[in-house]
Order: sequence, then structure tokens, then C-alpha cells
Amino acid sequence: MFEDTILEAGQGEEPDFLPIISVTDEEEPSRDEKYPEVLPIIALKNTVLFPGVVIPINVGRSKSLKALRESFQKHRYIGVLAQKDQKDEDPVLEDLFHVGTVARIIKLLSMPDGSTTAILQGRKRFALGEMMSNDPYLMGKVEPIEYNHFDDKVKFSALIKSIREKSRRIIELSPNIPTESIMMIKNISNNIFLINFIASNLNIDVPSKQEILSDNDLVNKGSAVLQHMDQELQLLEIKDQIESKTRSDIEKQQRDYFLNQQLKTIQEELGDSGQGMDIEELIKRAEKKKWPKYAREAFEKEVTRLKRINPQMAEYSLTLNYVEFLLDLPWDKLTRDSFDLEKVKEVLDKDHHGLEKVKDRILEHLAVLKLKGDMKAPILCLVGPPGVGKTSLGRSISRALKRKFVRMSFGGLHDESEIRGHRKTYIGAMPGRILQSIKKAKTSNPVFILDEIDKIGKDFRGDPSSALLEVLDPEQNDTFYDNYLELEYNLSRVLFIATANSMSTIQPALRDRMEVINITGYSTEEKVEIAIKHLVPKQREAHGLKGYGVRLSRAVIEHAITYYTRESGVRTLDRTIAAIMRNVAKRVAMEKVKNFTVKVEHLRDMLGPEKFQKDLYHEASIPGVAVGLAWTAVGGDILFVETSRNEGKGKLTLTGNLGDVMKESATTALSFLKANSNELNIPADKFEKTDFHLHVPEGAIPKDGPSAGITMLTALTSSLTGRKVKPHLAMSGEITLRGKVLPVGGIKEKVLAARRAGLKEIILCADNQKHVEEIKKEYLDGLKFHYVKEMRQVLDIALEDG
Repeated sequence: MFEDTILEAGQGEEPDFLPIISVTDEEEPSRDEKYPEVLPIIALKNTVLFPGVVIPINVGRSKSLKALRESFQKHRYIGVLAQKDQKDEDPVLEDLFHVGTVARIIKLLSMPDGSTTAILQGRKRFALGEMMSNDPYLMGKVEPIEYNHFDDKVKFSALIKSIREKSRRIIELSPNIPTESIMMIKNISNNIFLINFIASNLNIDVPSKQEILSDNDLVNKGSAVLQHMDQELQLLEIKDQIESKTRSDIEKQQRDYFLNQQLKTIQEELGDSGQGMDIEELIKRAEKKKWPKYAREAFEKEVTRLKRINPQMAEYSLTLNYVEFLLDLPWDKLTRDSFDLEKVKEVLDKDHHGLEKVKDRILEHLAVLKLKGDMKAPILCLVGPPGVGKTSLGRSISRALKRKFVRMSFGGLHDESEIRGHRKTYIGAMPGRILQSIKKAKTSNPVFILDEIDKIGKDFRGDPSSALLEVLDPEQNDTFYDNYLELEYNLSRVLFIATANSMSTIQPALRDRMEVINITGYSTEEKVEIAIKHLVPKQREAHGLKGYGVRLSRAVIEHAITYYTRESGVRTLDRTIAAIMRNVAKRVAMEKVKNFTVKVEHLRDMLGPEKFQKDLYHEASIPGVAVGLAWTAVGGDILFVETSRNEGKGKLTLTGNLGDVMKESATTALSFLKANSNELNIPADKFEKTDFHLHVPEGAIPKDGPSAGITMLTALTSSLTGRKVKPHLAMSGEITLRGKVLPVGGIKEKVLAARRAGLKEIILCADNQKHVEEIKKEYLDGLKFHYVKEMRQVLDIALEDG
């Protein structure tokens, strides 16, 4: 390949022995050019001077400097030989090649640093005859050398043409040679000088150049030059092909790869290898980690792969993320449970009012753990209406047990991979949210809330509820398999607590794996206690009133519950108390008062008109009206069932926005009366001549369920017999055609609703007695219960004597 720099004459300050183009392209001296037979000799260390070529040399040896100066003063000619060993500082005859070039000294320049630069032009080849002197500088007899005569001029012309073409191609492919050099070579008319010029600029060693200089056969000389040019051209063409292909294929990722490779090389040169440091740090963390043997083996296997992967490949980041996830999982790391059962009970009671079943279940689990030392955690499912504290209870349990708390919402979840994770071979693959949450908790036994488990979706992406079967099965979750982790993980020590508003949307297999605990809505009395103990202090602090004497009496809270909220939980009550506190804060800020007592009469100004009316019992003055008890999503309610009759053909009309089950109950009641008319002293023909109309007020509200059966039967019987229903009496129960009374649900809410409405007696199925016994006795004060099994007992108790 050509030397990187081609200098013009006069640039002597450039580095040693860089050939430059000749001022003239003459190979032979002109006719009037004469030089002595004995000339001073200088030795060149790392180049060969060819006839016609001009080079600058920095003169460092004193002998050479003396020879140049003396020749410059006399005749300006000097003999130039290349030395065999560049390290030799004082060469003699044996250290020099015997063929060299007579040079004309064009100029001697004194440089600013004190050195001397000589500009030499090669004129004629010579052979050193004998060395005449070694001191003060080398003197030798020079014998001019002529080229051999040749007859095949066509071959020589073809050779020259090839040299010109290859030199043009080399200049085009070489990024370091200016393209103007093509024109310069084209302008060289002397073929012998062309060979010498190209040979001088070839990037080959000194012996190879000396061999070309010494050859007297111009065809051989040209062939040798052409051979070296071929080698350089092949290298340049291969390099150009590689670069061309790389440029055509390269995209942003490959570009980043090359840049990062360069950056990596720089870092390695600086002793900073980021990749190696990352892997070493991971290995150190693994040595300190407590985890199962199979997890350690998987880690070591992946780290071995990681070391072989190029950091810029996509697989590297996937493998690195997987290895880091393996390390981040807590595996056998556990938090120590608090076995002070009294303290745990105290914390649970302090945070939540009521919910005794859940609290007892947690205490039972802790008691077994305390005695046995190890036990699979139960999987609880808290079912109840919104706002009763299901989710917050989980946080309270974690605080009581001194475990970490994790919550995962399932509302609207459709993708199965959210539970099990993705295959790690995919770009952007992630573990499932179960293991992500475990990793976040940094312990393998947190309290894990599966919130809104009844609202899981199902579509073409999979069925997440089916994926949960493994998570929530105590017999399987000790070997839970995540698609991303591809290893078994023990979830049996996690205390899973699921929450739901309804069990109807949970698939049976999943429902069967959970221990269901029903949480009923709060009564007014319970809401008052919750407000006094929790909500009022919380909102007082949240509104900056902690240091002020703001008081809310029980009467104010009960009034707010009755007339401004209608819910099973306490969320709306919490917002209502917050509205009261905001109003009080405004008064305190504007009136500069420190004490303020909220009274019932203030509520209308603070909260606006009353939103709901209290369900009060109104004594019926006519037969055909009975009071039933109903369960709603926001608690219990009383229900008036009104009947009327008129002449007709036995038609039964039902109004009040009743559901199918409720309509069937009314039909069943009328059929029972027809079948038992003699026993009830009702003339049989009365049914054929009378149309019945049964109505349940508040027609805008949908109503359904079997629990109004005995109420409808009592109202119809009262209308037919003319006997009034006893005052202050309510009832709830399902009926059959045989006159049997069956149990119903929602007893607690119904009983509390009856008490709020001012009723004094309640008729229930005998099988519901156990449910009544679960209600706190203070909520049953003033109530009398009648437990029945047959409809005739209901009529005997409910109807006044005719």
C-alpha cells in the first residue's frame, strides 16, 4: 500500500524519509551533469532513495552532517546507501547495501530546534567500488549502473499500463491518499521514473525496496513492483467489501453495537470492564444468599451463559434480567411472626370494630403456629358489601403479625400471564404479578391481599381465575410454577386473604379452595361506634383540627347515618364526617374560635337537605296490611305488603316492581289459602268471586326473594278474614304449598332494621334462631322473637282475634 503522505518539495520539516515527487521526472542526469568518481557517502536508516525521487532527511549523525555540508559547498553531489540494520549508529562498509543512488543536495535547512534537514534528489544508481575513507566521514568510489537492454517493448508497455491502472485503483480505495495523486501519476511520462516513484511509495520493508533498486532488468523490476501492488490492492478490496457490506446492513442496533464495542475496548484499556464487574457483583450476592439448591444451580448455569454472550445482543439483557430476578426473590427469607396473641388481638380490635369471625380465625392460625412451629397458611376469602373494611383488615392483620403487606387488585384482570408470567424467551418478558409482589415484599411469608377476586375477567388471552387455582390450593402452592421463573416457588407460607363483594361470579373450583368468611354490613349502632373510635379522630387530624375542641355527639352521628347515608359499610359516612369537618374548619378559621360543638340543627347547613327518610313503622288501621323484613345491599329494611280485594273472578294482580321469585311466593300463598280455606274459615266460593291486588310500596325499587312469603300470606289472610295484623309486628320467612316455613338469610340486618323502625315483635323460622343468637344482646333490647315452623303458627301469632 502507498505511504500515507506524499510531500511536495520544500516540506523538510516532516518526519524522516517520506518520499516526495521529483521536480523533474528524469531518470538519467542531463549531459552537462558531471560528478566526481569519489563521493562522500551517507547511510539512510529506514528507507531507500530511488533515482528521480526527492526526499527530506533529518541529519542526526555528525559524520553525515559533515559530508553533506562539504559536498554542498563543493559540487552538491553525495552517495546515498541504505544500511542493513537500522539500529547501527556508526555503519561501516559491511553494514551497508552496495547498490545505492547518487543524490543531488537541493537544500540544507537549519531547523528551529538546532537540527539540520537536507533535501535530496536521487539522480543515478551506482555500485560502491571500494571505501576510500572512514574519517571524518565515509568516502567511496561510485560506479554508475546501467539497465540491461531488452527487446520486448510490448510486454514492458503492458507492464507499465498495469502499474498505472493498479496505482489508480489503490489511490481510489485508500482513504489516506488524496485523489489528486491520480492526476500526478498520470502526468509522469518517464516509465523508469514511474517504476522508481511507485517503488519508493510502496509500504514494504527496506530489503524489499533495496531488491527492487538493485535489479538491472526493468521488466523484472516492474514485475516486482506490480506484485507488491497486487498484494496491497487485494487487502484494500477485501477491506472495502467488508466496509461496504457492513454499511449496507447496518441499522441502529448494529451501529450501537460497534460504538459500544469501541467503548468497551476503551474501558478495558482504562481497566474498567463494566460487564465483568456486573457479573462479579451478582456472583458475590449469590454466595451470601440463602436459597434452595435447585435455584442456586439454575443461577450458576445462567451466569455461565451470561459470560459467553456479547453484552450488545438482546439475549444478554434477557439473561441478565432473569439472573437478577433469581437473586431478588426472597426464597427462604421469612419474617418472624408475633406470637403474643393478646397483643395481636389488641391490634386487631383497635383497628377494626366487629368482624369477630375473621379475628378469631387469625388468632387460631397463630395459636397453631405457636404450638406446632410450622403450618401451611390458610387461604381466607372475606365476602361482604363495599366499605365494610375487608381490604383494610388485611393491612391490620399484617401489622398485628408483624409481617410485610402486599396487595394485588384483580378488578378487570383478563390476562392469565399477569398471574403466571410470560416465557422469558420473549422480548419484554416479565414474571407474574404474584412473584413480582413477593419480590417487592422481600419476604416469602407476607400477608397477601387478593382484592376484588370476584371481578376477574375472562377472554381470548386466558382465564386468570383458573390460573389462581394453583396459587390458592394449599396442596399445590408449595410448588407454584411461574412461566418466567421456570422453577418451583413455595407460596405455602404466604397468608392469602381474598376479598369479594359476591360469591356468585367466582367459579366453583376456586371457591372450593378458599375458606369463606361472610362479613355482614354494619348496624347503625356499630357505625356510631366506628365513627367515634376511628372516623372522627381521623378526619379531625386530616383537617387540621386536632388541637381544637371539635365535638360530635352520638345523636349527631346517628342523625348523619340515618338521614345522609344508606350503605352497608362506612365509606359514605367517612365522606359525610369529612364534609362536617371542612365546614367546622372554615368556621374556626374565619371566626377564630377554638371550641365548636356540632349539633343536629347544624347538619342541614353543613350537609344540605336530608337525603333519606327513616323507615318508621306506621300502624295499619285496616285489615290486609302486614310488615315484612328485607335485606338490601346497604343493610336491612322494613317492607309493607298491602292487599285489597273486590268482586271479580279470582284474579291475582301483583304490583310494586316485584321479581319472579317474589311473584311466585304470592301465588304460592294464595294457593295455600285456597287449599286450606275450610281450616281458616274462609268460604271456598269467595276465591272465585273475588279479585285480589297485592302491592308493595316504593315501586321504583326492584324487589325480589322468597323471604316475603309469610308476609304475603298473612296480608292475604287478613284481607280475606277481616282480621287485622297485630301492631308493631314484623316477619320474614319462605313458605311452601304444604304450609311449612323455611329459613331465610340476612337475619342480622333485618332484625336491626326492625329495631330502628320501632317494631317490638318479630316472627322468624325456627331454624333462624341460631342466627339471632349471633347478634349482640344490646342490639336486641326491646324485641320479642317468635320462632315458627308452620304457616298456621304464623297466622295464630300475627292476626288479632276476629
